[in-house]
Amino acid sequence: MTDETYDLSEDLDLNPEFLEVDPLEEKYRKSITPVQAIQQSLEEHHTALLVIDLQYLDAARGYGVFANVDREQMPHEAEEFYFDSLENTVLPNVRRLQDSFRANKLEVIHIRIQSLTRDGRDRSPGHKRLGLHAAPDSKEAEFLPEVAPQGDEIVINKSASGVFNATNLEYVLRNMGVTGLFVCGVYTNECVSTTIRDASDLGFYTTLIADGCTTVTPELHTATIRTVKDRYSRVMTTDEAIKEINKVVA
Repeated sequence: MTDETYDLSEDLDLNPEFLEVDPLEEKYRKSITPVQAIQQSLEEHHTALLVIDLQYLDAARGYGVFANVDREQMPHEAEEFYFDSLENTVLPNVRRLQDSFRANKLEVIHIRIQSLTRDGRDRSPGHKRLGLHAAPDSKEAEFLPEVAPQGDEIVINKSASGVFNATNLEYVLRNMGVTGLFVCGVYTNECVSTTIRDASDLGFYTTLIADGCTTVTPELHTATIRTVKDRYSRVMTTDEAIKEINKVVA
């Protein structure tokens, strides 16, 4: 199989202008990502911020995934794009979001990859095949200091891409009456996307922070955002999210 792009419309006699129109966008916006319900969740303090995988394993130069980079699999340009966007845009924005949620007495929940055992035998088959392992108390399991938990903020440990599939996060959120989620972190097209989709299927009102997440190429980042927008999640910038929080939360 090659990486050839398949254009499903090339043999169809259709007006190309309408091939860029999503006929279901408005229906999904009203039923899946309704602004009024999301804002009500904020107003009632039933919204939490999920910060996904901002740890040394996959978000720090020279550690974990980036300790011994294979240039055939990870070109220098991809690594530089990832860390430039992470360090200069995502981390400052995530910290601003955390500060806003904390100031308004809204939950900040931290998700990370960490096994239950030192040898990682409890990890998901996918993480074993990928060689992803952050043992308890290891450097790889540490959160990046600029966005680390404060006080008694909740930390959820997972060993798979999907936090809802691999942990008791849904149970915890239901216990706290959380109905809305703002989501940020890494990677946009992997763990962040999986979290958004699963949360939407479970009935949570989700908001993806477009400049609060990143991945290894601009194309993957943009394509993921376009895919989930108004299907599984609202999409907002950090500035827009903070403005809404400050306006809505009493």
